[in-house]
Amino acid sequence: MNVHSSQASLTRHISTLVKPMSDIFTIIISAVLVALSLNLFLLPHQLLSGGAAGVASIIGYFTPWNISVVYFLINLPLVIWGWKAVGKRYIILSFLSVVTTTWLMQIIPLRKVTVDPTLGAVFGGIIGAIGIGLSLRVGGSTGGFDIIGSIVTRKRDVPMGTLLFILNGVVILILGFYKNWDLALYSMLSTFVKGKVVDTIHVRHIKVTCFIITKNKDRMLNRLRKLPHGITCIETQGGYSEEGNHMLMTVTTRYELAALRKATIEADPTAFMNVMETTQIIGRFARPSK
Repeated sequence: MNVHSSQASLTRHISTLVKPMSDIFTIIISAVLVALSLNLFLLPHQLLSGGAAGVASIIGYFTPWNISVVYFLINLPLVIWGWKAVGKRYIILSFLSVVTTTWLMQIIPLRKVTVDPTLGAVFGGIIGAIGIGLSLRVGGSTGGFDIIGSIVTRKRDVPMGTLLFILNGVVILILGFYKNWDLALYSMLSTFVKGKVVDTIHVRHIKVTCFIITKNKDRMLNRLRKLPHGITCIETQGGYSEEGNHMLMTVTTRYELAALRKATIEADPTAFMNVMETTQIIGRFARPSK
């Protein structure tokens, strides 16, 4: 018994060490992708990525200031706001992303990978969006408007990509008004592509309803109560077997669906589970913290 307890304790200890390191590695990879999208695809064509990088780019286009330094300075007040509104872990990861991106933008040369601004806009948007999506999946962000988006989406059921598209669109309109509408429209194309890719990767806002039919109600409830969403229990009867069953209904996010599926199988490998996408929720979604 002591050997098993020691092994379980060691496994938990290793997991607690590996998970933060994995998240930090993902944040660094996301920063690399964002910096590559800026320095190789967008900035050489004087296109905007939107967000804090877009604001920094506009300032850099009209002044001799270094874009990466301006990008860092713009992010500082947003990081402080996020620290208070979102949480310490989120902001630490976001700040790491901002610092890494700023450093990489100084190292990676400004070079046109393609002479076609349309290709630059599309692939710059895709690569940058993959970086943003990866950082959001591990609970961080790439800074800038991502922090604003994370604050808003925690209070409102709004897709992150759509919100970023709206915020970035305002920045791009400023570029069109003061500089060049062709560049603004190319930038809008990049932002639209980025929003779609972010929504594909970051699925936290997509809700699903799960119906679980089991004979082991108590064991199933004990497992599902460890998850953050409420559960409704309904007594049911098999149409063919005419045997009594228990149906548990819960609404979760597509992001959390893997954890729910794992908990269901562990509680009852013979359980039947039906997952349906939910279009709208009215009322309380998460259980209140005790």
